This record gives sequence, structure tokens and C-alpha cells, in this order.
Amino acid sequence: MAQIKHNHFLDTVAKVITEAKAEGIVHLRAEDARLSGRLLTVKGKACYHFGNTGYLGLEQDNRLKMGAVRAISRYGTQFPLSKTYISHPLYEELEEKLELLFENPVIITKNSTLGHLAVIPTVVRDEDAVLLDHQVHWSVQNAAQLLKVRGIPVQLVRHNNLEMLESLIQKLSSKVSKIWYMADGVYSMFGDYAPVKELIELSKKYPQLYLYFDDVHGMSWKGKNGRGYVMSQLETLPEHVLVFGTLSKSFGASGSVLVCSHKKFYNQIKNFGGPLTFSAQLEPSAVGAAIASANIHLSDEIYQLQEALKNRIDYFNQQLAEAHLPLIARNSSPVFYIGTGLPATGYYLVKRLMEKGIYVNLGLFPAVPAKNTGLRITLSNHNALDDIDYLVEQLVRYYDTTLWVTHNSRSRVGKAFGMDLTALKPFATNNQDLQLQEFKTITETDYSHWDYTLGTTHMLNQDGLAYLEQSFTQAQQPEHNWRFRYVQIVDDANCPVLVTFLTESLWKNDMLAPASVSQELEKQREADPYVQTSRVLSLGCLFTEGNHLYLNEAHPQVELALTQLLEYIENLAHTWKVSMTVLRDFDLNYNWSKAIQDQGYIPIDMPDSCVLQDLHDKEAADYTQYLSKRSQKHFKKAIEPYLSLINSNVVQRVSRKNIKAYYQLYLQVKSKNYGLNTFTYPLEAFEAMRTHPNWECILLKAVADDRLLGVMFCYKNYAGTYVPSLIGMDYRYLEEFQTYRQLLYQTILRARKLDMKQVDFGMSANFEKRKLGATVIPKQAFVQTDDNFLLEHLEMMRTAHSV
Repeated sequence: MAQIKHNHFLDTVAKVITEAKAEGIVHLRAEDARLSGRLLTVKGKACYHFGNTGYLGLEQDNRLKMGAVRAISRYGTQFPLSKTYISHPLYEELEEKLELLFENPVIITKNSTLGHLAVIPTVVRDEDAVLLDHQVHWSVQNAAQLLKVRGIPVQLVRHNNLEMLESLIQKLSSKVSKIWYMADGVYSMFGDYAPVKELIELSKKYPQLYLYFDDVHGMSWKGKNGRGYVMSQLETLPEHVLVFGTLSKSFGASGSVLVCSHKKFYNQIKNFGGPLTFSAQLEPSAVGAAIASANIHLSDEIYQLQEALKNRIDYFNQQLAEAHLPLIARNSSPVFYIGTGLPATGYYLVKRLMEKGIYVNLGLFPAVPAKNTGLRITLSNHNALDDIDYLVEQLVRYYDTTLWVTHNSRSRVGKAFGMDLTALKPFATNNQDLQLQEFKTITETDYSHWDYTLGTTHMLNQDGLAYLEQSFTQAQQPEHNWRFRYVQIVDDANCPVLVTFLTESLWKNDMLAPASVSQELEKQREADPYVQTSRVLSLGCLFTEGNHLYLNEAHPQVELALTQLLEYIENLAHTWKVSMTVLRDFDLNYNWSKAIQDQGYIPIDMPDSCVLQDLHDKEAADYTQYLSKRSQKHFKKAIEPYLSLINSNVVQRVSRKNIKAYYQLYLQVKSKNYGLNTFTYPLEAFEAMRTHPNWECILLKAVADDRLLGVMFCYKNYAGTYVPSLIGMDYRYLEEFQTYRQLLYQTILRARKLDMKQVDFGMSANFEKRKLGATVIPKQAFVQTDDNFLLEHLEMMRTAHSV
């Protein structure tokens, strides 16, 4: 099986956060000598604080502060013992007050992250299954990962998608005991809610369904005595529903609390809940503050605080509506999301607001899809109405200007979020002197524009692309029926500034996933060949590799041309309703990486590419003299001894009978290559090669009996690139004749004979190609999706197969 380097989801996240840090958006420090909740000093600038999740403002309440001070004075800064052995004197009082508040048994944990790590592995048994709303908080998803080691199925469900949830319940119901669905009560980015009442009804229909809510963003500001959004939707807490609340955020102290009416679950968690046993308990100061907050929650004062916050929420909603600002989810929560779409727009707007004395958070990948970047604004009782007026005033002043500066528009933002924002306010367009030309077939393009720009690489000249159109259009099978678009952006002198081509085609979702993931999915595809597949819009196509984008770097409008292309791609993806857009095969140090990321794409690692460069300068008869000493030793040991056993010849016009035989060898290779899991190319594509002047086959046969050992399908780009595009081998003789290494070497000899400048060896088997002089070039792609579900689902499958 070919060795392929695969992308790691956390590497992608790290790149995005590093970019945000460089923009001065994250990893900031508050510089205040004293905090009030209303203002926050950042980079020497006092800012109105619209990023506070202490929604009721209790973290600045003197009663909580004095509760903490008294606790420290009496009991010290910590009580360093596991609560399983003994808890400090204040714990019992806090537990009693919280049980009064929730009218149910409670378990206090150090924080919600440790709480989930304690509860989830305890209540979920080996015979159960877990379904996660794909926007549920990271701490829940992280705790659920521990279940995979025990063989417990863990799957993602699209956000608030009850239809998908019910379908998965039906599939799992005969295989497992309990089915746990885990969700947030109030989601921390858009401020939208879980459909609690509908989920309760679903659990009545399917008694196996158990519900687990993280309601930390719903606590205190909602419900009787501030017991939270989820419990405000329930008359009583059923035994099959577990709810996590918080003692921090709106509660104003620290820690978290599990509310559980199921006696068996309660006792199991209380007796031994992982971190509950082995982690330190809450500090006396935190418990002292929490007791003071609980007293407020158990009094009528909590309703005054809730009403004060509600007035601010209603006021802000009204102001946003009157200002025609694009609020993504209008509701009664204190979390607001103003869509910017492109990260570049979000970065610019956050910095402009900070300059004007306003601090807000930016919603970024992976918390939201990259193209759903936006301002995440939170309200608290610290914010005065005048502060809200000032915030709206500055948003109105800078929002549309920022769109213009970052080559964005309300139309693009609306498409990113599936909303029509053009009706809210007219938007400016970014008219340029450049002209974008779109063609549906390569024959419509200008030969001089195409073959002397993008067409000099790989098989991307007009002849090669005409072959691809012939092979992958009007096919019966959907995976072989592609849509092509050719794009040229020219200036007012008709000089090309940008040239590229795109295809829309059916991809296997696991194409770049580890082989173990693909092998598992291929078992499912035996029953349904199109399970876990998606329509994808991509630079280039599934047949080609290498640089698919020509940019005239010397042109003064090159950046505008790139922006114009990305907007065109965005519109095309929207029109064709694809699930994902992929811009492929860029070097890691690509000059325009940041510009692409700013337009809502996330970087992912691609498999390395192998290129044998400057071949035309290697004129000596003995090619091996250009190899390193170690590679020469490898050649003498692994290739040279087998040369006398094989014959190699080149065939440029292949009979129908023989092309079918060669195709069978290709199928042998394809069946073993899960590292790059594409659909198998159809026989028709090989039939089209048969008499094509640019295609030829390098055949490898045994000297002894003329057995066919292998074949390399090669494309000749007469601009100087030789492309061994596909390979076929008879695996019965692979070791005896070292077929793969022999074909690589014969390919180099053929390219030298044709006086080619380079050989594009492509992906996989880097070691073998490097030993023959190829350069291994790390590659990346840029991906844009409607949501993060697909990326997170594949990451979950990857981690399941790595345990």
C-alpha cells in the first residue's frame, strides 16, 4: 500500500489560531489594575467590554467577594484533599443550597470540563452508544473520545437536526442498550438553543434515548431561581435527562454542577467519577462565593437581575434591527453573532472597534466554519444602554466600509449564512478594471493565454484538458460525470493576470483520511457505493496534480484578480450547491496563503508531491551519477540486479485488447491503495488514452517468458513535463522483479530520451522516488465548507481507528 502523509485536524486548528494571533485578535492580555466588568483595557486602550460571559454581573458583586474573603480567612487558600475522602466545611452548605435551587440531587465539580470527564465515562456503559450534536461544546466532545477505547460507538449529528438524529436512533436501536444524545442548552457562538421540548418528545417515542445537556451558557439568566434554559423547558427533570450547569459565568463564582434525578447514576458518579476522585476539590474561596451567589438565586433578587439583562437584550435586538446589521440568530439569549463571512473582514472589524474603545470576540474556526466568521458579542448587566448605543453606532459606521476594504459584500455574507441580507441595506460592489472570462470547455479558451501560462505544467495544456473532458463528461456513473469551468482574468490590455480551471465532482469524504478509515468505509460501500460521498468544487480535478493556478506575480492587480476569482468560486459553489470547496496543491510557503485564508478557507496538509527537476541538465549517459552516494548504493542493491530480468518498451498506440489487459493491472494497484481513496477511474478513460498523441505506455515484461509485469501510463506535455500519471502492476511478480522500482527508473530514462525538463511523479511512495533523485515537496490545500460537520466527522473516525 502506498505511503501517504495525511492531514491532522489539530494542525489545521493551530494554523488558524496562529494567524489570528498574528492579527492581534487572540492571546491578548487585560492590563487593568482593577476590573469593573464594564471596561477592559487592551493594548493601552480602555474598551467597553462586550465579551463578558458573566451575564448577570455577579462576579463583581460585593457579597460574592466577601464570601470568598471570609472563606479564605477561615479555611485557607485551598483544602488539598480528594473530596472522595473528605470535603472542607463549606461544601455541605453549598450542596444543600444547590439542591434547593434545582429541586434535584446535585454533584459539584471543579469545572465543567473535568465534570464531563467524570460523568460521561461513568454513565455511558459499554453496551451504549453516543450521538453528539456537532456544535456541542468541545469539553463534551473531548470526554466522549474516551469512550472509543472501550469500543462504544460515538457519532456526530448535524446541528439541531432531529431528522438525522431519529434516523441514527433507528439504526442503532437494535444494536445497543441506551442511546445518549449530547447537546448544549444554549450554544456559545450563535446563542441559539437546543430543541429541548422536541427532544423530550423524541425520547418518549424511543425510550432508549437519554439526553445529556451542557447548559453553562443558559445558567442564572434564565429559569426559576436561575436554574437555566434547559430546566426552564422542563416541568420536572426526568431520570433519563442529565444537565450540567455552571457556578462560574453567570453564577459569578467558580466550578460546575451536575443535576441528576436518576439515583443509580447519581450514586455511581458520586462514588467514583474519575476526576471527582483524583482531582482537587473547589477552593474555599470559590465555594464561599458560590454560597453567596446561591443565596441571591434563592431570593427574588434573581428575577430583578434577569429582568435587567432581558431589558438590555431586547434593547440591543431592537437597535440591531433598526441599524440593519446582520444578526445571524435573533433570540432572547445574551449571545449575539454579527456575521462577517470572511476572516479578513472579521479581523479588520474587530481591530477597528478596538481602536474605537470596544472589545468583542471574533467567532473563528473551529468554533464556526471559516466562512462563517463573525463578531460574537455578549451582553451583561455591566453594559449600560449608552454603551450599547455606542457599540451599534460604531458597527453602523464601520461594517459596510469594512466589507468594501476587504473585498466583501452583504450578498457574500448572506450566502455564507444562508440568508438574504441585501434587503437589509444596499451594498457596494467591488468593480475592477479586470475582466473575468468563464468558459465551459477548454476549446473555447485562447491557446496563447492557456498553454503559455497554466498549460506549461503537468497535463494542464489544452490537449490534456480536452482528454479529461472526453473521459469525464456525459458518463452514466455520477462519480465519472464532472462539470468543468475554465477561468481567465485579463486586464484592459487583454493580458492574462490569472488562469485556472475547476471541476465539480463526486468525492469520497475519506479521500485524504488514513487508510484504516477508508477500509472501514469501503465495507459500508459494498452495500451503498455512495455512502460518505459529497459533491465538491475543486481547483483542478481528481485526475491531475500540481499547480492548478497561474498568477502573474508582476502584475499590479494580481491581488485583486485573486480576490475576484475567490468570489467567483464562492458564487459557483452556491449555485451548484456543493458541500465543500477545495483549492489544492499549494506549496507550504505559497505567497498568497494568507489572502486565501482571509477569504474564509482553512489550510490542511496534503500528501507530499515528488518532482524530478532540471532533468534536461543531467546529460551524462549514466544517470546514477546524479544520485547521492546513499541513493547510488540503493540503486545497485534494489534496481540494478533486476535490470537483466526485464525488458522495457514504449507503446504509443495501444490495441483495444491490450488496453483492457493494462486496465486490469491498474485495478490491482487501485484495490490496494486506500491511502489516497478516490473512485476507480473508468475503462473509458483508458480507452481515450489508447490513440491519443500525448499518451504513451511504458511496458515492463519478463525476459524469460515475455510475461507482462507492469505498465506506466504517461502523459507528454511538450512544454517539458513528463507525467507518469497512473501505474498498473501484477502483484504476483512484484517482489521477484521489483516491478515498481523498475517502472520508476524506466520512466526517468524515457523522459531523458524525450528531452523533458522534469518528471511529475506525484503523490505517494516518497522514499522510492527520492532515492531516484526526486525532490519531495510538502503541499497544502485550502478548504471551505458550509459547516464543520464533515471535517469533524472524519476527525472522529480517524481518532476511533487510532485507539
